[in-house]
Amino acid sequence: MRYVRVSTDDGPVVAVERDGVLEPLDPGSVPDPLGGAGLAAARDLGGLDGARLLAPVTPGKVVAIGLNYKDHIAETGLATPERPLIFAKFPSSVIGPGEAIRVDPDVTERVDWEVELTAIVGRRMSRVAESEALDYVFGYTVGNDVSARDVQFSDGQWVRGKSLDTFCPLGPCVVSADEIPDPQDVPLSTRVNGETVQDSSTAEMIFGVAELLAYCSRSFVLEPSDVLMTGTPWGCGEFMDPKRSLADGDVVEVEAAGIGLLRNPVRFLDS
Repeated sequence: MRYVRVSTDDGPVVAVERDGVLEPLDPGSVPDPLGGAGLAAARDLGGLDGARLLAPVTPGKVVAIGLNYKDHIAETGLATPERPLIFAKFPSSVIGPGEAIRVDPDVTERVDWEVELTAIVGRRMSRVAESEALDYVFGYTVGNDVSARDVQFSDGQWVRGKSLDTFCPLGPCVVSADEIPDPQDVPLSTRVNGETVQDSSTAEMIFGVAELLAYCSRSFVLEPSDVLMTGTPWGCGEFMDPKRSLADGDVVEVEAAGIGLLRNPVRFLDS
């Protein structure tokens, strides 16, 4: 199943997308991880073309993982973590497909992209074994862990540089877990203004999705709608020679095979 959240005049509607046709769900039949207050009653939505898509999930927590790809670690020159490196992005940073990544030049001058396979928790998780962890995944979406590198590195910790408003695009849909039988075999890519800058696979992960979920659940409870961003592969602008950052007017496209393409323009705010 492919779930999307659509903006309407009456409020957001959750729908199932089949062959480009949107089949709206009544609020009472929306799966818990995609539910929440404010959903509108089902109405005719027509086709996917022309629909204004919102972020497909409203997470309670955004848990993110750093330095989790062998090829990304190679480009950074940093040591391989012995255990998952966990940080958080504020849920207020979440935006949906087509929404602008807004950059305040007075706050940051080095904004980077990071394509990530993102898992949506379907059931409450606490101290779950790795062998059972994938049973708790409702589905997957595509995430872009937009990062203010200058803020990230100067602060000495990552939360602010990763949580600026609009720095967590998610979408375009949530694909149910049964359609991604092996989350460790998902091709990922990023394009900036049509140029491919990231091209890899979740096979490059050091810690797989199941291991990450189990590890997190031993430290804190994961609730339905929480999302886990599982790290990014090689190709980040900060580690190119010379360094490369997003500019006003750029268009970033992050894609995961079997899930879809998430496109967001970049807009710089006036000082």
